[in-house]
Amino acid sequence: MGALELRDSLLQYINQADERLLKVVKAVMESYWEEEVVAYSVDGKPLTKIAYKEELKEAIAEIKRGEFTTQEDLEKESENW
Repeated sequence: MGALELRDSLLQYINQADERLLKVVKAVMESYWEEEVVAYSVDGKPLTKIAYKEELKEAIAEIKRGEFTTQEDLEKESENW
């Protein structure tokens, strides 16, 4: 059974489903999409949506703590390379 046939079959079940089944299906789909690789780290490690959001939170926290390098500082540092 190909993707198109599976989709049609699932739609038939969904159209007849009660609220309990729909909540289960929704939870499974949300879990599936959260585990999808959406980016890669600088060292090539795949990041899921959850991991990516955590990386963003940490980056924002670092910026708020002043833990960053300005472009001017980077240009000065690169002169010594």
